[in-house]
Formats: sequence, structure tokens, C-alpha cells
Amino acid sequence: MPISAARQLSFDHLGTPLGDVTFCVLDLETTGGSPDTCGITEIGAVKIRGGEVLGTFQTLVNPGCIIPPNVALLTGLTDAVVRRAPPVDAVLPTFLEFMGGAVIVGHNVRFDLGFLQASIRRYGGPLLGNQKLDTLALARRLLADEVPRFALGELAMRLRLPHQPSHRALDDAWATVDLLHLLIERASAWGVTGLDDLISLPTMAGHPQWRKLKLTTPLPRKPGVYRFLDADGRVLYVGKATDLRSRVRSYFSSDQRRQVGQLLKETADIRVQVTESTLEAELLELRAILDEQPRFNRRGRRAAGSCFVQLTMNERFPRLTITNTAPAGAIALGPLTSRRQAAAVVEAIQSALPIRRCTTRVPKTGDLPSTTPCSSFQIGAAACPCSGATSAADYERIVDLTARAMTGSFHLVLEPLEARMRELADGERFEEATDCRDRAAAFVAAVARQRRAQLFRRVDQLVIETHDGIRIELGSGRSAEPPTTLVPRLELDTSSLDEVLCVAGWLERHADRVRLIAAHGTLASPLPALPRYEPANPERSVGRDPAQARRANPVPVPFRRRSTDS
Repeated sequence: MPISAARQLSFDHLGTPLGDVTFCVLDLETTGGSPDTCGITEIGAVKIRGGEVLGTFQTLVNPGCIIPPNVALLTGLTDAVVRRAPPVDAVLPTFLEFMGGAVIVGHNVRFDLGFLQASIRRYGGPLLGNQKLDTLALARRLLADEVPRFALGELAMRLRLPHQPSHRALDDAWATVDLLHLLIERASAWGVTGLDDLISLPTMAGHPQWRKLKLTTPLPRKPGVYRFLDADGRVLYVGKATDLRSRVRSYFSSDQRRQVGQLLKETADIRVQVTESTLEAELLELRAILDEQPRFNRRGRRAAGSCFVQLTMNERFPRLTITNTAPAGAIALGPLTSRRQAAAVVEAIQSALPIRRCTTRVPKTGDLPSTTPCSSFQIGAAACPCSGATSAADYERIVDLTARAMTGSFHLVLEPLEARMRELADGERFEEATDCRDRAAAFVAAVARQRRAQLFRRVDQLVIETHDGIRIELGSGRSAEPPTTLVPRLELDTSSLDEVLCVAGWLERHADRVRLIAAHGTLASPLPALPRYEPANPERSVGRDPAQARRANPVPVPFRRRSTDS
């Protein structure tokens, strides 16, 4: 029978009330402590849900190796006892089927999972993706004031659990079941209501501001906007969430950002605004940040579009410049988020096309200034029409190529960059190849951002349906047409670049989960499709020598090209 992995719980299941969660409490007996050199001698498990036992599993396992005397003395399992037992590869399919998609529970569950995953890996099956819960970590957090030690036997004795462990798998699993039920009861005092709460509790409760966890107890598991407020009612931070309760509670556990500690220290209240969709939550978050300017929000301090890369067609010999605004009809890329990003775009174009780089002032008519060719020309990186080293006709062709590259013919920049990137990688000049890749990525990002900014210029009303059946109507305010459907309507301020980019970005991220119902006007993404430059999959090189890795992955620097619509 083939070995198959259990189904992993989806994100939606994480907020399931604990009474509806299926747990598989397991314990293994082994020949030692290392899953690489030792084997499993016994598996015991109890499957429960809502306090009801759904089934038990117990079997001896032939480890395929000698059981050390000290282990045999502890467990009572000797070579003679397990000699006729099935090997682990014969046991695993049945056990994994029994476990299914349940949450795996164990006392020091990492030890048991280590042996299970090693056995699955050894026999070629996919690794387990189930959620896991460690009663040892929970006990250390919830029972620290009651018991000095947290071994399963010590806890069972001091807490007078109905089952006592005996270093046999099923007995120990039953004791762990008793302990799990006790810990869930204790955790309810911390506002734990769902699976995600319980899993994160060991780290969450260790947070310096853990006493403020009670502020999250009434929060709903719905999309929306949340606000952290100080003791005077001032808004400290605004954020959005798909699941308000889970996201806000994560600040007490998994969020490692530097300012989170100070934010929670100053927080006295948390307020939420529930929305019908995540799109509405993103728009409301954006507007709240711009209007309220919370001290802990970085986003919103500046306008979304801060600069452009422009081709100066008003000069005798046009060149690329970075400007804060671009006149109507100008050949420009933008708006871009920063001058640093704009500089990377300029470098990308200049690396692919020999547009002039010098800042020499050239009269619009008459003789050229008497200058020597610039250094960029001397190293072969750019043309130099200012000194006459490049003829006006030749330079006009370069300018035409640059203009085309900035207005749709993006391959004129990307193809030379890719060719150079691979040449550098083949020569094992990986740092230079990475720089080349980053320039290409900056250029593509600039074009994609420009497309998003222009997306709603020709559409006045839009009705879409999300994958979970929620319909949303977007209105630009330009059309006199009445709302087309009796669904939530979001008025989009198309004069606000922030809002346009917010909605366009949301549509791009959710394109595979959104259905277009109606559109008043034209909603289209221009061709050609844009490639993406991403880190290569490191697993492609695992287990290979450097030469093999280079043959399998021609650009071993982080690089992958993938075409996609923007």
C-alpha cells in the first residue's frame, strides 16, 4: 500500500471552535533518540473531537535494529516481543489513514513527529502537513505556578489525571488526552476559543504585554480594519485583516517587527470595523491612514507616486532624468515609489541601450561644445553626441529605441539584460549577474506600477464576485449611471493615485479568485505580458555538486523569468 500524507488544514479551519476540532493524540516508543539512526517500536494514538473518542490505534513495530537493554528495561519491549511485528513501512499507510487531517497532539510532539517524518521520507511518501500542538509547551505556559517539572508522568501524578503513563505508547497517549482536556479548560481563561488561539498560546502568553490579550477576546473572525488606541483615545496604528481576531492576536506572538513592542505597550484599547470584503478593508485602511496619520504607520506619510523617469525630448540630445512630475504627453515611466527605485530603472535602461549619461549642456542649435568624449563613451557604455563622437542621426536612432522601450517595446531593455545576466552567470560572476537581474526586476516593477495606475482611466463602474460569493460594485463617480446591482458599492476616487493602486493591486493579487460580472467602460491590461524575476528554487540544487547545479539551473544567482499578465 502506498504511503500518502494526511490532508493539511486550510486557513479557514484554524479559527474553528475547539469543540469542533479533531485531534489525534499520539505517542511513539523508539529504540533511541535519533530518528536517523533509531527505529520505532510501538505506535499508540487516540482520535478525539469535542471530548468524544472517535477511535484508537495501537501496534507494535519491528524497528529493524536491536533494542538497547536500557530501552527494553524502560518500556518492556524486547527484540523477542517485536520480532514478529510488522515493519514501519507496512504500518504507516494504515496509521496515516487513521490520522487523516486531524491536528497532531503530543507531549514534546516534535520528537514523535521527527520519527514519523523520517520514516515517511525513508519510504518515499510526502511529508505530513497537519497542524501540530505540543502539550509540553502548553503546560509550561499554563501550569508554571503549579508544578516544578513538566514530564508527562510528573504532570499526570500531580494533576491526578485519570490515566497514568507507563512508557507504552497507548497508555501515554491516553494520559496526554487527559492533559490536553485540562489544558484547554485552563486556556479558556486566556480568551482561547479557536485552534489558532491554542496553537499560538505558548509564545503569545510569554509576551511582555500578554495581559492585554483580553482586549482581543471579543474580536470577530471576519475581514475588516482594526485600530490600536492609546489611553487618551488617539489612534496609534491602523491595519487591515482577513481575520480580525487572528491578525490582532498575532501581534502578541509571531509579529517580530521592531516597533510592535512599543505599540502594544502604549495600547489601551483595540477597535475594529467589519467589512464585507478584503477589498473594502484595504480601501478603508488606506483612507484611515491618510486621514488620521497614526504615529506607528509608515505608509501614508508620503504620496504614492513620488517621481518619474522621463526622457527629455525637449533637449537636442535627449537623456534620462528623474523628475517629481511628468508633463502630459511626456515619455516617462511612473509614478515610482522613491528616487532609489527610479535610479534602478534608469540603470536598467542605460545598461541595455547606449542613451547618453552625461549632463553636459548642449545648445539647441549651432555648434557643439568643444569637449572630449565622456567617460561612459570611453568605456563603451554610452553614446556621446555632445562631443560629436556619435553622429546626430545615429543618436536619433538610439533615442527612438529608448522611447519605444519606455512605451511598450519592453523587450528592448529586458532581452539585453537577460543575455548579459546569463553571460555573467556562465562566467561565475554571480554578484554582477544578481545586480543585472535586480535592474530588470526594477524596470518590470515600474512598468507594472504604471499599468496599475492607468487601469481605471477608462472604466466608470465595475461589478465583481469573489470566490466566496461576495459581490462588490466599484464606482468612480464619473458616470451618471445608477448602481447596477443591490450589492455593497465602493466609491473609488480615481484622482487619488493611492486608491487606484490599492484597488488595481487587489484585483491583480486575486485575479484567479474573482469573476467579472459587469463593467461600464473598458477594463483591460495592455500587452505584452510582463515577465517576473524571482529567486530560483534552491531545491533544484540540493544534492548536486556545483557543476551539476549550474547545468540544471543556468543562472544560480536568484533568478527565474516567468511571463504573466500584469
